[in-house]
Amino acid sequence: QVQLVESGGESVQAGGSLRISCVASPWTNRIMGWFRQAPGQEREGVAAMYRDGEPEYAESVKGRFAISRDSAKKTLFLQMNNLKPEDTAMYYCAAPGGWVPRSRLLYANEYNSWGQGTQVTVSS
Repeated sequence: QVQLVESGGESVQAGGSLRISCVASPWTNRIMGWFRQAPGQEREGVAAMYRDGEPEYAESVKGRFAISRDSAKKTLFLQMNNLKPEDTAMYYCAAPGGWVPRSRLLYANEYNSWGQGTQVTVSS
């Protein structure tokens, strides 16, 4: 399994921007993703990417969030723009144990390595 450590979560005003990070050890050059979970709700996929090709995004964040990776820094990023109060959640970085088809990239049960999460709170 991969050890994942997220950071960068904080409280921001609606309309603001935030970038959260996830350091992976060992670094995985395969599939990685971001998920979030609000109190009382199920964990949902936000964004995920293969090493190459177009990322996959949840409809609720398309056009506002961008996932990227820096292999030299062994870090996965999630740039979040135009944040809304409904984006408030604990954000988790995750990596699967094997191949995941695009249709399943945002399904949490496809992933078996998880970080401890970083809290993002958006106030109106």
